[in-house]
Amino acid sequence: MLMSKVLPPPILVVRPSRTPRRWRWPLVIALLWLASLAAVPVILHYFGQARQHVAAVRDDKARDELLQKLAIAQRAEQVARAANSDMQQSLLDRQEEIAGLRADLAFYSKLTDGRSQPEGLAVHGIHLTAGVAPRVYNFTVTLTQTLRSGQIASGRVHLTVSGVANGVLTTLAWTQLAPNQDAAGIAFSFKYFQQVAGTLMLPADFTPNRIRVEAEGGGMGRAEQDFSWVDALAKLEAVDVQQQP
Repeated sequence: MLMSKVLPPPILVVRPSRTPRRWRWPLVIALLWLASLAAVPVILHYFGQARQHVAAVRDDKARDELLQKLAIAQRAEQVARAANSDMQQSLLDRQEEIAGLRADLAFYSKLTDGRSQPEGLAVHGIHLTAGVAPRVYNFTVTLTQTLRSGQIASGRVHLTVSGVANGVLTTLAWTQLAPNQDAAGIAFSFKYFQQVAGTLMLPADFTPNRIRVEAEGGGMGRAEQDFSWVDALAKLEAVDVQQQP
């Protein structure tokens, strides 16, 4: 006899039913919307600061670029001015050199021109330059001789200066101008020409107008020449070498 197995009845659990809370999502969305509204000013504030920072950075960069361009332009102007000054100085130097060469040519032509009349000992020129101390001047006198070609002219040369002292016309002798030098003058000895150099000193209350060069050459005779003080200071002496016997 077969017996059938009877299963136990199922266990039923009774749970109370819950009504779906559909109001939660709208509330969450509303809270998020309110939070976003509250965050908008903060976001706008930081966004504005970021824009200002970017603008400041751009302004600084533009200012730096402008300053750099200005510095380059100023430097270019300085270089152009320096180049222009150098060019003007070079032109002046060339003009002085040309004037000196022309004077040299005239001087040597005079010495070598066989058709010129012999003039014996002569004062060709004088050049004055300011010394290291006030009222002190260095001078260079150029002497020539064409009377006896190839023979030696020897003697002494001295200077006198005319001007105004305390409103009175005054002439200063060589011994007053150069008290520490030979009272007889500066010695010279040459065949064709020679430059004789020396130093003179003027009194503090004296204004010079003219300077006289006197050369005594013994058998060559005597030579003297007057020059304007201003011209002697400004003159470019052509001959710069000494012709010794």
